[in-house]
Amino acid sequence: MNTFTKLFSLLLLFGGQLTIAQKPKAAKQTVPQSQTAIPVRLEQELVRLSDISGGKVGICAVHLESGKTISQNGKDHFPMASSYKVAIATQLLSRVDSGSITLDQLIPITKNDLHPGSGMLTGRFNWPNSPSPPVALSVRSLLELMLLISDNSATDVCLRLAGGPDAVNACMKRLGIDGLQVNRPTAWLIADCVGIPMDMSQAWSPARYDSLARFSTPEKREASYIAFENDIRDTSTPEAMTLLLSKLYTQSILKSDSKALMLDIMKRCETGLARLKGALPPDTEVLHKTGTIGLTASDVGLITLPDNAGHVAISVFVKSSKKDGALRERAIAEVTRTIYDYFLFTNQL
Repeated sequence: MNTFTKLFSLLLLFGGQLTIAQKPKAAKQTVPQSQTAIPVRLEQELVRLSDISGGKVGICAVHLESGKTISQNGKDHFPMASSYKVAIATQLLSRVDSGSITLDQLIPITKNDLHPGSGMLTGRFNWPNSPSPPVALSVRSLLELMLLISDNSATDVCLRLAGGPDAVNACMKRLGIDGLQVNRPTAWLIADCVGIPMDMSQAWSPARYDSLARFSTPEKREASYIAFENDIRDTSTPEAMTLLLSKLYTQSILKSDSKALMLDIMKRCETGLARLKGALPPDTEVLHKTGTIGLTASDVGLITLPDNAGHVAISVFVKSSKKDGALRERAIAEVTRTIYDYFLFTNQL
């Protein structure tokens, strides 16, 4: 298909007209002053593609240079899973900026810091008969592990270094982010999702987790998945997450070195390559962070459009899906490509 034919097809998809108010492109915007009107055919296409997931899909995408916004279930709450690590990293780096901690500071990792789920620390350093693995990692290394490969053990240490959930939520409030909250370390979040009663008032113990996990049944896990989806803790609205991404990219909420570090790690993210990036041209620059747990999947990030067409902050969440992970990822990829094409072509016409 040549360029003219593709452009003509896209115009037909978007209804042959633009119903979005144009804004000057000189100044970057983080959030438009009013909700953008979405062309009917674009809205219908996003709903159709969302159905691939077998669940409920939440979307918020903002073209940063114009402020144009696309939103679907944008004010509804979705479990963030590991995408909440963006908020944790923001607060942690704000502590680096204030001088409370340094990136080169070495943090000892103890046996109780090795938590279940994604990553490599638990598998690499959970040596048999060793009460405490002799390893210490820098704050920078822990941040890299959290954002690059979504290491859960590194994340829970980072959350502690950030000051805990209350400090992360205070940071979000200070930044004007309403609708995003961090409440539990990943170890307890996973336990709650799969129905393992790990009381947060008690110290974490891998042995205790493994012992309680023996009593988990498929029926209990299924019920816990559903209860987890209805829990407001550790959730975000698509609009709140996209606002955080927009502020990270366009505003000085972090010092320049901290901002550059965080965006560089997100650019090199190794997880979820079939999600935001899944249907985009191979050379597209995408800075992102994924999340997966229970019946949910997500990917949130920043996309650079070609030919100086601007940048897109985007959050795509899936919840309540009983389809396999590949279909959830396919839905995220197809939704993202449609939004990418829309912003690319409407900003060049």
